[in-house]
Amino acid sequence: MALAAREFLHGLFDAALQAALPERVVPAALGAAPTGQVLVLGAGKASASMARAVETAWPEAELSGLVVTRYGHGVPCRRIEIVTAAHPLPDAAGQRAAARMLELAMRAGAGDTVLCLISGGASALLSLPAAGVSFAEKQDLNAQLLKCGAPINEMNAVRKRLSAIKGGRLAAAIAPAAARSLLISDVPGDDPAVIGSGPTVPDTDDAQKALDILHRYAISVPDHVRSVMRSNNSIGQLLDNQEVRVIAAPQQSLEAAAAHAESMGVAPLILGDAIQGEAREVGRAFAGIARQIRQHGQPLPAPCVLLSGGETTVTVRGGGRGGRNSEFALGLALALEGEQGVSAIACDTDGIDGSEDNAGAVVFADTLARAAKAGVHAWRMLERNDAYGVFEVIDDLVVTGPTLTNVNDFRAIYVSG
Repeated sequence: MALAAREFLHGLFDAALQAALPERVVPAALGAAPTGQVLVLGAGKASASMARAVETAWPEAELSGLVVTRYGHGVPCRRIEIVTAAHPLPDAAGQRAAARMLELAMRAGAGDTVLCLISGGASALLSLPAAGVSFAEKQDLNAQLLKCGAPINEMNAVRKRLSAIKGGRLAAAIAPAAARSLLISDVPGDDPAVIGSGPTVPDTDDAQKALDILHRYAISVPDHVRSVMRSNNSIGQLLDNQEVRVIAAPQQSLEAAAAHAESMGVAPLILGDAIQGEAREVGRAFAGIARQIRQHGQPLPAPCVLLSGGETTVTVRGGGRGGRNSEFALGLALALEGEQGVSAIACDTDGIDGSEDNAGAVVFADTLARAAKAGVHAWRMLERNDAYGVFEVIDDLVVTGPTLTNVNDFRAIYVSG
């Protein structure tokens, strides 16, 4: 049964990925190529593959431009320059790319066309501090945000207040040229202003919201950084000749996985595309739903699969390895306590769970028993945030490499009977 469950779970994840690949979603959104020169600007973990899709869909168009993606996520393009930088902690390569991109945007004039390709990861990859904030200060703030357990919308609310390019500032630089933004969503709710911190979407939040977030998570920043947050306002509305469109989102991938499950004779139930919360606690809650199905056939009878997306968080307490999906999977396994007939997969659709080399992990009824046999104490590893270490030793990491898309977390819990 374990082998059949493993294959089924991987099939669900693959169906979710296929639905979000840029080569599928970008051409459908582009339409006919405009006449004249088209400047392409982009950032995010899917942005290079989005750029390649544009080149393929518009073979005769006069394309040029600059796209920055994460190290290892680049793809070759002939007319659009692809550069790589660090994620999730920004580096100097991302800072240089952001400065160049802003300069290219400001050169665009009335009558020019600018196509912006934005996906998750753009926040770290376009790290250009506002005047008065050093790059080292921006890096330190990002490190604190990543460890504190804040959800992505709160992290990006802070990032925008300290940026020279995010929060609609790239759009302001593009004006008066026409700008068209295509977005692949990796955020709960698919708010364009949150995706990649909205380089081409106006920031309508006030400074106090960002300052309140710093206070809530006890994040320390110098007084002059707080002053910049108060004064660094962006445009308040979408400018004329500017369009923003989300072309792929978690819900589409969940629906594709649901269709695959139905084709295999397994009833799907989508729990939500915007699940948030502490990863281990969400895993515990989902274990309760799986047990309800096993014991009472509610909210639907087995065989069935529970599907969900969104973005959980991890409050870093120890020095272990593992991202939010691996931590969800370990929390789920510990709460299930070897429950028979339940298996699961939890992966980041970009192929990288946090900063490790895995997309996530799979869980089976014997997960804890195999870990114990290998001398691994799962509870202790969870307290160290070392879910990676547990699944590595039992060979249950999911390793895909960069998928070249990014529609956030994908989770499937299969209750076979």
